[in-house]
Amino acid sequence: MRNKNSINFTEGKILSPLLMFCLPIFAALFLQAMYGAVDLMVIGQFDDAAGVSGVGTGSAVMMLVTTIINGFAVGTTVMIGRRIGENAPEKAGKAIGASIFLFAILSIVLTVLMLVYAEPLARLMKAPEEAFDETVTYVRICSSGIIFITAYNVIGGIFRGLGNSTLPMIFVAIACVVNIIGDLLFVAVFKMNVAGAALATIMAQMVSVILSLVIIRRQKLPFKFTLKDIGFHKEELKTIIKIGSPISFQDALTHFSFLMINAITNNIGLAESAGYGVAERVTGFIFLVPSAVMSGITAFVAQNYGAGKLDRARQGMKTGIFAGSIGGLVLFLLGFFFAEPLSSIFANDPAVIEQAALYLKGFSSDCLLTCTLFSFIGYFNGCGETTCVMLQGITASFLFRVPLSWLLANIEGASLMTIGFAAPLATVYGIIFCIVAYILISKKQNKIIT
Repeated sequence: MRNKNSINFTEGKILSPLLMFCLPIFAALFLQAMYGAVDLMVIGQFDDAAGVSGVGTGSAVMMLVTTIINGFAVGTTVMIGRRIGENAPEKAGKAIGASIFLFAILSIVLTVLMLVYAEPLARLMKAPEEAFDETVTYVRICSSGIIFITAYNVIGGIFRGLGNSTLPMIFVAIACVVNIIGDLLFVAVFKMNVAGAALATIMAQMVSVILSLVIIRRQKLPFKFTLKDIGFHKEELKTIIKIGSPISFQDALTHFSFLMINAITNNIGLAESAGYGVAERVTGFIFLVPSAVMSGITAFVAQNYGAGKLDRARQGMKTGIFAGSIGGLVLFLLGFFFAEPLSSIFANDPAVIEQAALYLKGFSSDCLLTCTLFSFIGYFNGCGETTCVMLQGITASFLFRVPLSWLLANIEGASLMTIGFAAPLATVYGIIFCIVAYILISKKQNKIIT
């Protein structure tokens, strides 16, 4: 029996159910970006440029952890979506149990690594001397809450696989509210600065996970799941790792490439370092539309792939490209023409705002392209062709985005606006790669069917 908030993508219209599914994902991503951005907003108003740089660089490091976890969460989403598409929900219980087992181990490993290597990571990021201690403090405090980051992503991945994107939105909304209260209390009132912002973040994640578990207990799942299902289930773990590890590896390396760009800007100066940190927060919001489309396409394709409806899966991808690109055009206009007002939300230092706006103006054209790229990626994820996604991400990052950023940064008279152009140029390559991969994968799928 399907939960009333879950969507069956295998029959009926495509656009309206896809939009209904993507809108809560967009809202959840927006709130998730908000509770991360609130740290920077509050620090920008109550601390100096060193604090802004420390939170900006430190949160960029923590995003590396989140991307690794998210990659494996996609494996959970795809596997559960397939079971629903196959009309075999009874197998989903073991898939969830295997996911919890895997993520528990992953959270322990990541927590230890981040606590031990916080200082080397700050040095690798070339954190400015004035902001070095703040960066390390932020990373270490946030790392103590990795178990809650992991739990949230497991829960979100499970419900998206079921076609339910509403509950993950509720969970992150809870975190957003708690984080805002925590930031205002610890930073604005108690003057704990960077440490207060980090503490507010992990407190928000903890409260969100605890309340989400309470909410889940009241939900009627379309399959039986008990604590006995949690454990080492070889086949389920193998499938989740096979699908999730290439995505996790690709996402981690892609984010690492952005950390390298962060290091390039850190090496220029404190204002540029803080400006890039602010710009990254703004671009995080800009990427919400393509990210929501990608998650929606992944769930849509996974269900239809499980049901053997490949033509419908492909049509879902094309619909995502069309609908997402309209939103991308709006975001391009905002990013280019309103760069200064958007940057001033996160900082009050005129030099920092100027540098952030410069980067946004160079980067904003990427909005016109990313929805197409992410729709392809969502399709490949849903089909389980995640090795293709990994290859695209790695080559786009290390053959184009990072080298171009370095080259553009070393042009005489270069600015953050010049460096910002590296992202859309890398995305153009990514789209070409995906078109070729889509043609080859479609031929392979057609041969299997015939």
